[in-house]
Amino acid sequence: MKLPRTPSFRLDGRRALVTGASRGIGLGCAVALAEAGAHVVCAARGRQALDETVAAIGEAGFSAEALAVDLDDPQASAEAIGRAGPFDVFVSNAGIARHASLVDTTLDAFDAVTATNWRGAYFATQAVARGMVAAGRGGSIISISSQMGHVGGFDRTVYGALKHALEGFTKSAAIELAPHQIRVNTIGPTFVKTPLAEQTFANPERAAWIKSKIKLGRLAEIEDIMGAVVFLACDASAMVTGTSIVIDGGWTAG
Repeated sequence: MKLPRTPSFRLDGRRALVTGASRGIGLGCAVALAEAGAHVVCAARGRQALDETVAAIGEAGFSAEALAVDLDDPQASAEAIGRAGPFDVFVSNAGIARHASLVDTTLDAFDAVTATNWRGAYFATQAVARGMVAAGRGGSIISISSQMGHVGGFDRTVYGALKHALEGFTKSAAIELAPHQIRVNTIGPTFVKTPLAEQTFANPERAAWIKSKIKLGRLAEIEDIMGAVVFLACDASAMVTGTSIVIDGGWTAG
């Protein structure tokens, strides 16, 4: 009997791009892909933090380089991505938060979040996809979405709307890019212990509500996201496209 073989979870010989790679979830994604054997191009705005990230990954024995980009300038970032590519894996992670209720949302806050989380992410993905199509070797595009791309929440009208848009974008992009063997998926974390979440947890009442919604009884750690990124990047997920891995501790289960 010929037994089936588990597909490889390794990424040796592949090049990955991670935006927002100098901290939080993006840093975790960059480390996870590097540990799996990929050469990781770490992209972010702040050069100092970016260089520190790349140095730390190198000191750990893995391969990485820095790419300073500002996704709020889609043309410049697309050109930089084009020069640095092509890539086999793209993790679109860069994002900001300006949480407020619907009635309190300002135009400046709306525009700032939209510029990075939606417009910037869209055109960065476009630039990577163009490179993947031209290279002709397939690839994996992974967007860091949120459980708020599947449900609603307090003070999340802008953030949640854009994450819902990202989920719809992923489905359509997956259909368009499938003939090129490019897979497109999202990861939807619950609240993760990162600096971005600190403003939310500063409100004890809101923090208690959040913990009550997570059925596993704890907040997510960055490490909880890292395995899913490697899975979606590697051959083990070769038939996974147009969908989301929701890492929410049971929040969206009901």
